[in-house]
Amino acid sequence: MSNLSTSERFYFSHDTLSLINKYSGSTFVIKYGGSAMKNSSLKLNIIQDISFLRSLGIKIILVHGGGYLIDHWLSKLNIQPKFQDGLRVTDAITMDVVEMVLSGHINKNLVSLFSRHNINSVGLSGKDASLVMATPLFDNSNNFAGRINKINIDLLNIFLSNDIFPVVASVATDLQGITYNINADTLASSIASSVKADKLILLTDTPGLLYDLNDTSTVIKDLNLEKINDLNSKGIIKNGMIPKINCCIDAINNNVPAAHIIDGRIRYSLLYEILTYERVGSMLVA
Repeated sequence: MSNLSTSERFYFSHDTLSLINKYSGSTFVIKYGGSAMKNSSLKLNIIQDISFLRSLGIKIILVHGGGYLIDHWLSKLNIQPKFQDGLRVTDAITMDVVEMVLSGHINKNLVSLFSRHNINSVGLSGKDASLVMATPLFDNSNNFAGRINKINIDLLNIFLSNDIFPVVASVATDLQGITYNINADTLASSIASSVKADKLILLTDTPGLLYDLNDTSTVIKDLNLEKINDLNSKGIIKNGMIPKINCCIDAINNNVPAAHIIDGRIRYSLLYEILTYERVGSMLVA
């Protein structure tokens, strides 16, 4: 399944029907970003798959990043992107660009695309109705990377209970109105934990957690906390996969039953991961 081409179709099976019955009425939090966001045809595929899942009665909250476009606009301003421990170093100028790109451009573009698919959606950032309250992540007055303190779950539940699809940009605020850049994986995990979601799904640029980074066929499909500890001790989890796995662990430890890491570039990867037992990505359970 991991080598599905974009020309293939998703086929229903008896398993699919039973899984539809199982997940109808469930709540999923999906983080969307990376290459699947850059390419317009891949973006359309993701939107169609999310639209289909919602038509099955699954409640979905979408959290998005957009680092590639932030970097693009920073380069136009001759600003070199900087990172610390895998997280963007966000000075005041960079924070302005982050908010402009995430809350202004990407968020509203996604809402428009979902609306064209007859999905009643609303675009939000963490600043709307104090959806995401944050404090500084680092002891640096000129680094506006944020740590999540609180999620306004009442606001999200209002949307979900009225069949409104929340699309959330990973920007937050504090009590003084200062704006913070939040890692989108972290925000998705925190929201999943807060709303007691049934699944956290991270759409990435890799097939999942790999035994061998140079061999995409070595995806580890089934994970639990004990196996994660073993893989960590062997140095299998490394580089950009570390924060993603940590976000999944946080969700599992906060009673989210399952967290998935899948390749958003593969056609129907979201449907195959959720609606078949021959999943394409990595799934972590307790």
